[in-house]
Amino acid sequence: MERLSARLVSWASLIDEKTLDQAHTTARLPFIHPHLALMPDAHLGKGATVGSVIPTLGAIIPAAVGVDIGCGMIAVRTQFTAADLAGRSLAPLREAIERAIPLSAGHYNRKVVATAEPRIAELEELAQKKRFDPETYAGNWRLQLGSLGSGNHFIEVSLDESARVWLFLHSGSRGVGNKIATHHIAVAQRLARQWWIDLPDPDLAYLAEGTEQFTQYIRELRWAQHFALLNREEMMDRVSRQVSEFVGTAVQEQERINCHHNFTESERHFGKQVWVSRKGAIAADAGRLGLIPGSMGTASYIVEGLGNPVSLNSSPHGAGREYSRSAARRAFTREQLRDAMAGIEYRDTDAFIDEIPQAYKPIDQVMADAADLVRVRHTLRQIVNVKGD
Repeated sequence: MERLSARLVSWASLIDEKTLDQAHTTARLPFIHPHLALMPDAHLGKGATVGSVIPTLGAIIPAAVGVDIGCGMIAVRTQFTAADLAGRSLAPLREAIERAIPLSAGHYNRKVVATAEPRIAELEELAQKKRFDPETYAGNWRLQLGSLGSGNHFIEVSLDESARVWLFLHSGSRGVGNKIATHHIAVAQRLARQWWIDLPDPDLAYLAEGTEQFTQYIRELRWAQHFALLNREEMMDRVSRQVSEFVGTAVQEQERINCHHNFTESERHFGKQVWVSRKGAIAADAGRLGLIPGSMGTASYIVEGLGNPVSLNSSPHGAGREYSRSAARRAFTREQLRDAMAGIEYRDTDAFIDEIPQAYKPIDQVMADAADLVRVRHTLRQIVNVKGD
């Protein structure tokens, strides 16, 4: 860990000047308490740095949570081992998962399936308690539950160091969460203009605690975070069914872990009750289990938090980009992606060039930088990868 200023600490050994400048800018906001913590995977983001932990006193920055509210990971350890999958093509399993779960931006379910019904009912009840109607943001939000999205979202079948089979996926609150976030970012920016608040970046516009706008954002944020969690649960149930049918035996869950990495919670740190916005970071309280994926084609990790107080009990959420998507498309080729994915069953298309491992920081270095934040419990190597275009 390096203390870069009184208001900024960093665990990132690989970081560029633009990202550092952005983090310093956010850290200088008067309501940051006690400091902003940069995780090892930190990289340039919209307004606030991706891979940062931002504690705020009496205010919240909607863009510091981001537009994919509640985005995160879920993993299930099954009773299967590599021997149960040996000697068979994994392409039919990948294709079955792709049929069971809508992939890519704007792709949703045609109907609410039986497993989704109780989760939809739970979200409807929660929305009623929060006194808002999600349909004002997305009329089809029910059909979005159980869909993956695109970008760096993925579904994987992986093996750990003991050749045990894990199911692993990454997704968030989909279109409805995006619209909720976008609305409140715009509200914060409008209020900043209305009150002549001078900000170093419009995307650092904030909502003051105690105002109607703040209260509404927190209510809807918490609903979207729960939507994201249930979205992952729904998809994981579908993945489990496809694996069960492929192997010919029902999946017996040995362990299930579900965690956010784009979210806000009220927590107590350094003697104050603050709003901790983790934008690309997971909670890593002592003993808490978490998930840190690498990039497409590399390792992922099941971790246990060490409760480092300087990090505000946080850790990285993944590898962190080194190339923007457009830069990655210019720098790398489909053939290089094929080389990186050797031995992994995936959909071979140039749509995924911007997700090539070389576009990200080396996950091994990220984990080395995080040695005082988490303890590695399992290292996963993917054998099946599913993504949306």
